[in-house]
Amino acid sequence: MEPLPPKPPGSLPETPPAPQEQIAAPSAAPSTDPAPPDPLPEAAGTAPARRPRGRTSLILAAAALLGVAGGVATGYTVQADRAPTPLPPLSQASLSYPDGHLSEDAWEPLPAKHDHRVKTDGDLRKLLVHKPKGSQDSTFHAVTDGWLGVEDYARDFVDPAQMFSGLASQDVRRIAATQWEESSTELTYVQLVQFNEATTHRAANHAREQLAYMPGEEFAGNPGVPLEGSSTGRAFVFDEPSRNPGFLPLYEARAIAHRGDIMMDIRVTDTAPVSEKEIQNLAEQQLERL
Repeated sequence: MEPLPPKPPGSLPETPPAPQEQIAAPSAAPSTDPAPPDPLPEAAGTAPARRPRGRTSLILAAAALLGVAGGVATGYTVQADRAPTPLPPLSQASLSYPDGHLSEDAWEPLPAKHDHRVKTDGDLRKLLVHKPKGSQDSTFHAVTDGWLGVEDYARDFVDPAQMFSGLASQDVRRIAATQWEESSTELTYVQLVQFNEATTHRAANHAREQLAYMPGEEFAGNPGVPLEGSSTGRAFVFDEPSRNPGFLPLYEARAIAHRGDIMMDIRVTDTAPVSEKEIQNLAEQQLERL
């Protein structure tokens, strides 16, 4: 038999021969399992793969989050470009006053004679009590032109170094002082110690420290008497004079008070007893000037 010639290009394929039947080998026993269901016929073409259900939820959540963030950013940008809206005033409306009364606009500042800060911020020496007529200036204490240094003030205390250190830490502003002699033996010494006070009451604290030890036996030995015009100020007359060999006994009286940022310290010494009324009147006169 001669060989067949090759198929011409574009010719239809030949019909394949029918497959031969294959005879299955008989099994030992018939199977009781149900036959598997026939597979569903495939649709024409290839079906797309099925997406997992969770991926769609994640995409929707991400889109919502991006939408919220974009909305916030857009709103912030729009608000930042706008001019600020003025707020309503916090103060209440102007008050009305009946006829014959001053309105708020007609109020005047406090007069200087009633303003404590105006008085104390000026020349402190002008607030010192006046010397009595007939008295003479004294040079016993280191007073220069009405001013006293902190170190000179501290020298009159039992422990000058400790007192100086304490006054320095309390921020003393200045000390005005005056002294006079009404006789050859009597000496009066007035001191106004002013502090720089911002948040603490240093003048009141210093006066309180001095008042605390005065009733002791080594000092006045008695509680003293109150001063009119002061809630805590007191005047003391020492029970016993100071005695030193070769000198006359020295009697002493002292008055302590404070007003605002000023602590007042007055001392009177004499070789004769000092009356309680004398130191009390002098201290109250000084308080009236502060």
